[in-house]
Amino acid sequence: MQKFIECTGKTEDAAIAAALEQLGLAREEVSVEVLELAKPGFLGIGGTPAKVRVNYEAPDEEPAAEAAPVAEEPQENEVPAAEEEPVEKLIERTVDAAVPANDDVAQRITAFLSGLLAQMEVEAAPQVSVDEEGNYLVELVGQDLGCVIGRRGETLDAIQQLTGYAVNKGLARRVRVRIDAEGYRSKREESLERMARRTAEKAVRFRRNVTLEPMNAYERHVIHTALQDYPDVTTYSIGTEPNRRTVVAYTPGENR
Repeated sequence: MQKFIECTGKTEDAAIAAALEQLGLAREEVSVEVLELAKPGFLGIGGTPAKVRVNYEAPDEEPAAEAAPVAEEPQENEVPAAEEEPVEKLIERTVDAAVPANDDVAQRITAFLSGLLAQMEVEAAPQVSVDEEGNYLVELVGQDLGCVIGRRGETLDAIQQLTGYAVNKGLARRVRVRIDAEGYRSKREESLERMARRTAEKAVRFRRNVTLEPMNAYERHVIHTALQDYPDVTTYSIGTEPNRRTVVAYTPGENR
């Protein structure tokens, strides 16, 4: 099902970036129509922002069941639209597949992130768990965490890196900390995997290599993993950080 959203920004690129961040999609997964060009105005006064329409493919929706009569009183656990749900309630309702953690490392993670979020003036709380491999998984729970995620997760990556440095300082065994907010990373991974498969299809169809946009090491790893068994395709990286890119290469007979 084809859908679209419209976004504005100081420039056309800024408007497109805002739409991609909102959708959790990569540039290759959408088509863009510029509705209004940005106008700077006179001496920076009276300018108008750029406006774009971003079209994307969404899964077909199941037919909606017949709506039940609307109750006059709010149902149990229902939050009135005019009120924001407290962070504590959001934490209670968050379902975490990993085992909740409250050991010394988890407490260090919580203390560091609580202080950092307070400095950022962000109302959110870290919920810490640990997986079977001993990695610490942190879900930041709160309202409107777009500023914590940042463009293409750059702010979230920086917070994760800082937390890793702070928590591992003085530890005999290094631990890995993975931080997420509003399910951004899982949505980003799904988006990258879809893009990887479409790029591989293009490489095979046109029998040529395709170079993707610059990505961080983790995102490149997602691409490599998604295509490691794809027929007639191999992947490798070129360039230097922060502009290192993944190449999806057409290699007939590979992975068959």
